[in-house]
Amino acid sequence: MKYLDVRLSQPDRMLHPMQRFIREGDAVRYEELRAWNIAAPADGLEYELFYAEADRDAYVDAIEAVDSVRWYDLTPIDDGSFYVYICQETRPEDVRWRRAFAALNLVVVPPVVYDAEAAFEMTVVGAGEDLRAMLDGLPDAIDVTVRAIGEYDRRHAPVSGELTERQLEAVAAAVDVGYYEIPREGGVSAVADELDCAPSTAATLLQKAQARVMRRLVRRRGRSSARAQSGNEPFSDE
Repeated sequence: MKYLDVRLSQPDRMLHPMQRFIREGDAVRYEELRAWNIAAPADGLEYELFYAEADRDAYVDAIEAVDSVRWYDLTPIDDGSFYVYICQETRPEDVRWRRAFAALNLVVVPPVVYDAEAAFEMTVVGAGEDLRAMLDGLPDAIDVTVRAIGEYDRRHAPVSGELTERQLEAVAAAVDVGYYEIPREGGVSAVADELDCAPSTAATLLQKAQARVMRRLVRRRGRSSARAQSGNEPFSDE
């Protein structure tokens, strides 16, 4: 069973009005789709649960202006965050790009995270050939960035999904020897002894693991910088 971490960025003409609200303004600091249910095709409705960190008044004004939204229920958490349960009509624009998932034995693992450009990142699980078919079936207008692909292991998701097995081993060894304790109980040499490798190799593994996790955290919080978006080094065993 394979997983695919992918970022999809739609052109302006394909954006849902709430995605356009994210892309064109700064009222939304973070948003993720937590769960969804698409009704029978004949009904043409879908139900979605979002978590958002945003200017609530601006968000409400935006959602009330969306013609496809039948109704919504907003539940505040605190001054800056809330849940939104939405019933809306399925738009033809969404039907077209979702066809890439149709008839494929794939599962989207929530949450689906939206960044500051209204692009969304998600994890899709299934057979390798189905994942490839999904990517091939997406419209050319959608910009696709594959973040990670490999054997699915929920124990390492979502934060460490971009780490190689060797990097995970290095981080686990670092925890075991007290590398992350304050004050530090074991240094790079102790990690290297656990991994049976040179200290320079252990240091490189830890640095790459930490860089990938930090970039992923930044992206998932909707605060992607140019470095965070493009800074991933090619995948290797290190």
